[in-house]
Amino acid sequence: MGLRRYIERLDKEGQLLKVSNIVSKKLEAAGLLKAVEPRPILLENVKETPDYRIMGNIFCTKDSIATYLGISTSDLIPTLTRAIKQRSLPTVVEKAPCQEVVELKVDLDKVPILLHNKRDGGPYISSAVVVTAHEDYGQNLDFHRAMQISKAKMSTRIVARRDFHTFLEKKGELPVAFCIGNSPNILVAAATSVEIGINELEIANALEPIRVVKAKTSELLIPADCEWVLEGRVYLNERHDEGPFVDLTGTYDVIRQEPIFEVTCITHRKDAIWQALLPGAFEHKVLMGMPREPTIFRKVVEAGVKCLDVNINPGGCSWLHAIVQIEKQKEDDGKRAIDAAFAGHRSCKHVFVVDSDIDIYDPLQVEWAMATRFQGDRDLVVKPKERGSSLDPSGEHGTHLTTKMGFDLTKPLKGTGYDLAPFPEVDLKDYLE
Repeated sequence: MGLRRYIERLDKEGQLLKVSNIVSKKLEAAGLLKAVEPRPILLENVKETPDYRIMGNIFCTKDSIATYLGISTSDLIPTLTRAIKQRSLPTVVEKAPCQEVVELKVDLDKVPILLHNKRDGGPYISSAVVVTAHEDYGQNLDFHRAMQISKAKMSTRIVARRDFHTFLEKKGELPVAFCIGNSPNILVAAATSVEIGINELEIANALEPIRVVKAKTSELLIPADCEWVLEGRVYLNERHDEGPFVDLTGTYDVIRQEPIFEVTCITHRKDAIWQALLPGAFEHKVLMGMPREPTIFRKVVEAGVKCLDVNINPGGCSWLHAIVQIEKQKEDDGKRAIDAAFAGHRSCKHVFVVDSDIDIYDPLQVEWAMATRFQGDRDLVVKPKERGSSLDPSGEHGTHLTTKMGFDLTKPLKGTGYDLAPFPEVDLKDYLE
């Protein structure tokens, strides 16, 4: 479908909120995105960059991503799992929309990079799919935020042990392309957790065919139909303050010394739209958490448990909590599912395992299962002092050690009194006019 066509579809269906008033990219745009969340919004008149528009809240729910891909929400996990296994090569083109305009004189002030919050260290790129490569492993896609520190330089957060960090440690500096304005197949593929050496663009192509084009200043192959590309180099040993920044948990991340990203070339569409991603909000959570669900699903199945569905839910910051739905066949299935879920998503802090009769997208039903089917001395799994997520503000500072817990909320295979009593079903049309 492509991102442009999807936005046009949202507009035709009356779902897109279009704002023609003048809006500043400094705080005001982010405030608008938050005020109307989760409704998609298009800012048509940006004060500092009047030639370019800003869009946001485009993929705030799993339903919106499923709708784009033409599948049901329940099909997301099998569809993404299949795409990871059945990767395919994108079509390489010589001319691309993302390179309609080429700017070798870089001035980041002329780019609609948002200042999201008053305490932020600076304007941030938060929606970029970053393309890097290494001769031994090939290309890699990932999300990396970047804070503007001058007209041509940014400080970019590179998380340890991710592929980009591995590449950078081996080389010292790398050519990169920060690609902004991507369709959800590319966004989701970039957020997947796969083995080093797998090119996530091939996962994106398996979800929906895409085109790629060679970057202007390097040999990197980048999404041809994205809106903006910031090309340049990242230097491991040239560092600058990065932060504060509101992260996935909705709390401020700490200030760190992070590598410098020197932008040497900017390419974009003639009428480029900037894809904003509001930090810590629904869209951020969905795009971070949802791609981890297939890895949990796979690990639970590999543990010999019949897994039905997984929800890395927004209440757990779409990162720290996972709800796993199983069809229980053995008494220890719940605990085995807990161990497998932690293996499938090592940043997870709390895992909740429920039966097939519990809707894992309804927090009231999950809490009901805990209230009626859970006993702490029998069903609680505690994993003290394991490495957790750097995003958890309550984790041990520096080491990120945390206490993880699993809650087996499944009912015993034998026993009574655990089922919710059903009421008679009637058709209201037969009674109400």
